Amino acid sequence: MTTRSSQPVALTIAGSDSGGGAGVQVDLKTFAAFRVHGTSAITCLTAQNPRAVLGIHPTPPGFLRQQLEALFAELPPSAVKTGMLFSRANIRVAIDWFRAPGRPPLVVDPVMVASSGARLLRPAAIKALIEGLLPLARLVTPNLDEAQILVGRPLRSIEDLRSAAREIHQAYGCAALVKGGHLRQMREAVDIFYDGREELLLTAPFVRGVTTHGTGCTYSAAITACLAMGHPLNKSVRRAKEHITGAIAHSIRIGRHSTLDAFWRR
Repeated sequence: MTTRSSQPVALTIAGSDSGGGAGVQVDLKTFAAFRVHGTSAITCLTAQNPRAVLGIHPTPPGFLRQQLEALFAELPPSAVKTGMLFSRANIRVAIDWFRAPGRPPLVVDPVMVASSGARLLRPAAIKALIEGLLPLARLVTPNLDEAQILVGRPLRSIEDLRSAAREIHQAYGCAALVKGGHLRQMREAVDIFYDGREELLLTAPFVRGVTTHGTGCTYSAAITACLAMGHPLNKSVRRAKEHITGAIAHSIRIGRHSTLDAFWRR
């Protein structure tokens, strides 16, 4: 008799990227690369490609909640991440859902601006995300622009990243991974992790000439996959840093663009 293997379940609550380079599509690829079963609750549809976002159509909040009810009833995830939530109404759905006791660890990727510069989170929704969702998170993973919004000042150095990570943890109670890939005049991509007890300095060489579209989604999805597998948060962040570095270094050409290789370890 053949013994069937099992996989943990991870959930992404995020937007659909019709170009396949970010959002739910790349989250599911990343989960699969870690041999984790990926599920999804779609917050919005986007008409986009690697160059531009042409349109966004948000999911009605009642239907977003129905997706969560369906998944938690039969495929309860061991870890969850949020990506592009877009509207205040859908952020409220996430807040109400994760306020309930016994929910799995939540990784919040506070998606606010696309790599192309398009706004992916309505201004009215930013306050709800910061004040309502971050206190429910196990980890928040802002990039440089998002971290500057969270702390209300420019961040120009590694020391600025360190202080921002500590401020975010103190303000919202969640661990913070502040990503410094957009710091100028740096030879390495530097990120700072802080959870109130431990600080990690995570570095990797810059890979020049490669698109960064989808890196934030891939990074947070890799952390979520590792949490779903039962790894502690600090180990999950380290493994995810290694994964995103390899995915960038092994980028694949698609048409006139490139995309991260979620399966580079194969």
